[in-house]
Amino acid sequence: MKRLFTTAAAFVLMAGAAQAEGKLSVYHWFEYIPQELVDKFEAETGIEVTIDTYDSNESMLASLKAGKMGQYDVAVPADFMVKIMGDEGMLDTFTPEEMTNLGNIAPQWLDVPFDPGRKSSIPYQWGSTSFSVNRDVYPGDISSLSIIFNPPEELKGKINVLDSQNEVLILGSLYLGIPQCSTDREQLKALNDMLLAAKPSWASFGSDTSKEVLVSGDAAAGMIYNGFSAKARAEGANVEYSYPKEGHVLWMDNMVLLKDAPNRENAIKFMNFLLVPENAAAVTNYAAYSSGVTGVEPFLDDAIKNSPENNPPAGITPGVFAQACDAETQKFYDAIWTNLKK
Repeated sequence: MKRLFTTAAAFVLMAGAAQAEGKLSVYHWFEYIPQELVDKFEAETGIEVTIDTYDSNESMLASLKAGKMGQYDVAVPADFMVKIMGDEGMLDTFTPEEMTNLGNIAPQWLDVPFDPGRKSSIPYQWGSTSFSVNRDVYPGDISSLSIIFNPPEELKGKINVLDSQNEVLILGSLYLGIPQCSTDREQLKALNDMLLAAKPSWASFGSDTSKEVLVSGDAAAGMIYNGFSAKARAEGANVEYSYPKEGHVLWMDNMVLLKDAPNRENAIKFMNFLLVPENAAAVTNYAAYSSGVTGVEPFLDDAIKNSPENNPPAGITPGVFAQACDAETQKFYDAIWTNLKK
């Protein structure tokens, strides 16, 4: 893809020239924006866009803290991460006069707790995280998170787990009925022990490959984002996405204006561009999630409108958004994750 994916080394070389007129540096999730939309923005504005990618909220935050702040203009963190970044002074703010398309944001996504009144972020896409199963391999009941954490024999050694601390630990907590950000030592020990007991049944950790391993058959089941599951199905994998009885993870990804953005004006132009319904719909048609912008429906593909991944059955257990734990509590969850990844 033209200019879409670059290496970290390339960004180091570009850092000194990043403030040149007509540039925009974007830090973005993998496989999450169509190149045609980037081309459209470049053609309309004359701004050259460079996009670097990451595979988890945690890796994005770590990279920015390790020295990449000041190299990027915008990033696309999830809801809980927007709050963390805001609390740590990593975000700039904009005014309604600058963000002229704020009125296109769907009402439920406008005054959000992680960015009240939308002063530093705009909605990008929202969706869910659960798991999918290859029905050719396992035709049985997939209504429980036990598929991942206590799998049937047919799936043992054939499961991919997201390389995402936040989502793995939330899904594990839902399976055990433990609240997020628990400080109860017995609950945290139970979560740690359950994950370690489940790990031998997993074949791999991978977020950016979570679709490919289902399509290739390298995995028969796996944690996955609902849009990636829809893409795997569209690419021929006989997979079914589950909305398990214990619950699932909900998320809203957001484009944020980064502190000390070298091309702040161009960042504002890009964010306004993405709030145009036709452009927001182009992201949804590519990524297979849901938009946070009103007026996208006429531009959506029928496959997206009617996908089972975006139309959960009635009566499912509601999903939960991630909570941002306080610093002391987060240390316990970091320790659990580090222990799991050893």
